[in-house]
Amino acid sequence: MDKQELKKLQEPIISLAIRAGARILDYYRYGCKVKQKEDKTPLTQADLEANEIIQNGLQKLTPDIPILSEEAHDIPFSERQQWSLYWLVDPLDGTREFINRTDEFTVNIALIENGLPILGLVHAPELECCYFASRGQGAYKKAGGNKPRRIQVKKKCRSPVIVAGSRAHRTVDFSRFLENIGDTEVLSMGSALKSCLVAEGKADVYARLGPTSEWDTAAAQCIVEEAGGLITDTNMERLRYNTKECLLNPHFFVFGDQNVDWSSYL
Repeated sequence: MDKQELKKLQEPIISLAIRAGARILDYYRYGCKVKQKEDKTPLTQADLEANEIIQNGLQKLTPDIPILSEEAHDIPFSERQQWSLYWLVDPLDGTREFINRTDEFTVNIALIENGLPILGLVHAPELECCYFASRGQGAYKKAGGNKPRRIQVKKKCRSPVIVAGSRAHRTVDFSRFLENIGDTEVLSMGSALKSCLVAEGKADVYARLGPTSEWDTAAAQCIVEEAGGLITDTNMERLRYNTKECLLNPHFFVFGDQNVDWSSYL
């Protein structure tokens, strides 16, 4: 897909995410029941209705492009491995943040081509901000009623190193990572917003040393890369998508300074 085609998709995708976010906020303000999936992660009616809005919108916008979503991912690998182009969606990233009312939950929409994200959008409805990017056209943040502004990673790591960390998933490995770096300051945040902190230069690195799924990272990866950074596994290899039966990510780093071997701090 060329740059012009991607550019034409940006505004409709932003509008679609805002619509889904508005529906999520209805439940955020007035409450909804919480269920548990088989993997013990939470599920709300907000997840399901946001997913429906996004799926319906994408099908109308790009009827020939298949969709893989957290709430509709039971598509066999034998089928999806044939996809060279597809949408990857997390309709409500940070369901725990939504339930705990931290405001740090997002709508994530990515377009994947040949295993890599070429368009990404992370919309935080309660925070009224939207990060978006498409291949070769830079990364942007739109906050409130302001015009979008271009964002860039911090190309040289600060001292102390500013590390983005999860509110809900602090692991032993992450604590060791901090100890090995030494002088650090931790910014706690939920959902894909941690990666966006790196993309806009507010954090130097985000290390996720625990389980995530591909829909958690794809949209943010496009944003981070277009802002000049990288998302890699712990072997410092770029994350790729839809390459295997399992949709779990490896542990990964998000960073701006590409002269640092973050794997050496594990």
